Amino acid sequence: MLVCSLGDLTLDVVVRLAGPIAVGADTDAEIVLAPGGQAANVAAWAASLGASTRFIGRTGDDDAGSIARTRLGDLGVDVVGPVGGGNGLICSLVSPDGARSMAADRGTAVELRPDEIDPAWLEECDHLFVSGYALMREPVRSAARRVVEIARGAGARVSIDLASWSGIRDSGAEAFRELVIELEPDVVFANEDEERIARGPFSGVTWILKRGAGGCSFDGDERQALPVERVVDSTGAGDALAAGWIVGGPDLALEAASRCVQQLGAMP
Repeated sequence: MLVCSLGDLTLDVVVRLAGPIAVGADTDAEIVLAPGGQAANVAAWAASLGASTRFIGRTGDDDAGSIARTRLGDLGVDVVGPVGGGNGLICSLVSPDGARSMAADRGTAVELRPDEIDPAWLEECDHLFVSGYALMREPVRSAARRVVEIARGAGARVSIDLASWSGIRDSGAEAFRELVIELEPDVVFANEDEERIARGPFSGVTWILKRGAGGCSFDGDERQALPVERVVDSTGAGDALAAGWIVGGPDLALEAASRCVQQLGAMP
């Protein structure tokens, strides 16, 4: 199958702290530089699970953009879209127990325009994954509408991940909710905070509720998370789960998420 993914490709600085931050001093940490971004993560995990994948988005013509595109391509993902401006950057702080917080600069990704979309990118697409980050600002919001329209015309199923409760709040929760409903996705991925602020689930939509270590509800099919020896970093676990579900359903989704949390960084 061909999985296309619309949204951000960032360059991530992942900082796993050895202990509490020593304010005004030094804190030991393990630091990794790697590509990231929700849509890119899903594409990378889907590729690792056996699908053909294509990332669609605007990336930077700077060093960060070059590194991110090259690394994503090395993971088997076809990277398409306009190049220009400063690439998105994310600093992910990971506590010793694996919990993470992110500071994000989305860069040029939000500048993707509808007239920059090439319909050929979506030929033979079986499943289009849309990151909720692509629905929060213009002009990328209008570009997302165009991509969904083309994908529907190609016969693809469409999924949307609500992405971030704080992003939904800041972009206007009611307007965001109305847009998701307007796009008529086949599937919505959300965590409990995102579900709450978007007032989900939505009628007629397969609703996949991610609960982290608490497991996942696959449209009412309650599953426990798989046991792991150690949670290293929870960054990207929901993206791995989404990719697994798209490629192979609940069992593969849980397997991919368990793999993700046992490594540092969001991609396989």
